[in-house]
Amino acid sequence: MNVNLKEASWLNEPAVWDATETGLTLTTDANTDFWRETHYGFTRDSGHFFGVPTGDGFTARVRVQGEFRSLYDQAGLMVRIDENRWVKTGVEFTDGERFLSTVITDGKSDWSVSQPFRQLEDFYIRITLSSGAMRIQASSDGRVWPLLRLAPFPVASRYLVGLTACTPERAGLEVRFSEFSVGEALTTDLHDLSD
Repeated sequence: MNVNLKEASWLNEPAVWDATETGLTLTTDANTDFWRETHYGFTRDSGHFFGVPTGDGFTARVRVQGEFRSLYDQAGLMVRIDENRWVKTGVEFTDGERFLSTVITDGKSDWSVSQPFRQLEDFYIRITLSSGAMRIQASSDGRVWPLLRLAPFPVASRYLVGLTACTPERAGLEVRFSEFSVGEALTTDLHDLSD
């Protein structure tokens, strides 16, 4: 079911943003990021996140559009329990290209990137979370959903789920989110890539 974005709330509200019931446009502030410790040795909890509360057993999905051009430009979905336990997934610009990126954090962050398709200025991302298992999928057309990641994620009675964007190395990335929905968890077979 579509989420009324007028009912979402900010963690690290950007200076420039506009939300309607069905969409969000934002421009990132400088040096914004979510990360905890691994490899770099620092913790950052300054990224933009616009979320709504939900319980266990859901699928969240959104369309993301933007011109990702600078190192670590990123945007997509986030699921958050607290500052120590969260996941962000979507596009990220690294090594001169756009990739689909996932960072799962349970005390410390891990990072994975993949490129099942290259159309990453206008794409869809979805997360299904149920009973401690998280399935992350992406789509170039909203119809075929390759798997990016299957991972454990802590069970909680309440999560925040929503839209995230960060620019660790700059400011000024404009991102457009639309078609954001949160509904019952998908129960399709893991290898069923249909909508």
